[in-house]
Order: sequence, then structure tokens, then C-alpha cells
Amino acid sequence: MHRESHTVERIGWLRAAILGANDGIVSTASLIAGVAAAGAAQASILVTGVAGLVAGAMSMAAGEFVSVSSQGDAEKADIAREKFELKTQPEFELEELTQIYEGRGLDRRLAEEVAEALTAHNALDSHLRDELGLSREMRARPVQAAAASAASFSVGAALPLLIVLLDAGPSLPWTVSAASLLFLALLGALGAWAGSAPIARAVLRVSFWGAFAMAATIAIGSLFAATGGP
Repeated sequence: MHRESHTVERIGWLRAAILGANDGIVSTASLIAGVAAAGAAQASILVTGVAGLVAGAMSMAAGEFVSVSSQGDAEKADIAREKFELKTQPEFELEELTQIYEGRGLDRRLAEEVAEALTAHNALDSHLRDELGLSREMRARPVQAAAASAASFSVGAALPLLIVLLDAGPSLPWTVSAASLLFLALLGALGAWAGSAPIARAVLRVSFWGAFAMAATIAIGSLFAATGGP
């Protein structure tokens, strides 16, 4: 028995997990690097990092839940509309499905036969898939997306925090930045591998934006330190 496994089957949670972990690393490392560059004590740096982890995880979970729930509401509205149209205008819906298959290369006679067969089998599923592009694999799953985002953000944010425990000296902004860039590169490679995408491009993309964010916060922290800011 042949069983195929496709990337699209895991794209929902994979997107949320990669986004969460990337955001956790970048935002927490940037906070730590910026506060450390301003000359804060290790205890203050740790509090900042932990606060960033907790707030970020909750924000990611809430954001994913709200956005994916909105997507789910739109999908439900489309499903309800298709059910109504199939009930009240079955001939129009059959013709609509026929034209879709004609547009994909079937001749009129064959397109009619396919549309009739699929309508008899499962009219709603056929219209959702072929008219609206909705499949079971791509359906909105807000709880799954929220949990994946919160968990992955927490894991990603914990990595820069570990560096604070290993380096309490003035070199902390640079060590946490270097280590975080390594973490980001590994995350980019892992995400590309899981999604069957080019690894080098993914690594370069996440590393560039991570380096940019950390450089900006180090510059701001150093400016505060130089001017004697709070």
C-alpha cells in the first residue's frame, strides 16, 4: 500500500512554529543585547529576558489564535454560502464546476461527466476544493497554531537567556548576538528541511534580519550608555 507524505500536510503548524521560534530568538536576543550594551546589571538583563519570553509567548499565542480564527470564520462563511447555493441553485453549481474542469483542460463532454460524478459523490467537498481552494490540510486550526507559536517562541527565547547565565561580562552583547545568529541559522536550516525548501536561502534570510535587529538594539543601548541615560 503506497502512502505519500506531502509538505502541505504540515504547513499550518510548521509556519506557526518557525515564526514563533524565530521571533523568540530575535526579540529576546535583541532585548538582552540592547540592555547589556546600556550597561545594565546581570539581574536586570535576566529580568528583561524572562519578561520578554513570557510576554512574547502570550502575544504570539493570542495573535495566532485571533488571526487564524478570523481565517476560520471566513472559511465557515464560504462553506455556508456553498451549502445554500447547492441547495437552491444545483444546476448553476453543476455548470460552475463543469467550467472549472474545462478551464483545466478537459473537453466539454468529459468535464460534464467529471462534474456530475463528483457532485453525486460529494458536491460540497468538490466545490470547496476546486472552486474555493479549501482542503482539509489547509483548513484553519487556531488552537493548534496558537499552541505551536507559544511553545516555539518560548523555546527560541530560552536560548539567548542561557547565554546570559554563561557570560555576565561586558562582552555579553556580542556573545549573545553571535550565539543567536547561530541559533537562527540552525532554525532556518531546520525549517527549510522540514518544508523541502532551499536551505542556503532560508539560512541567509533569517540570519540577515536577525543581525539587523540585534545591531539596531546594541546601537541604541550603547547610545544610552554613552549619554548616561536611564
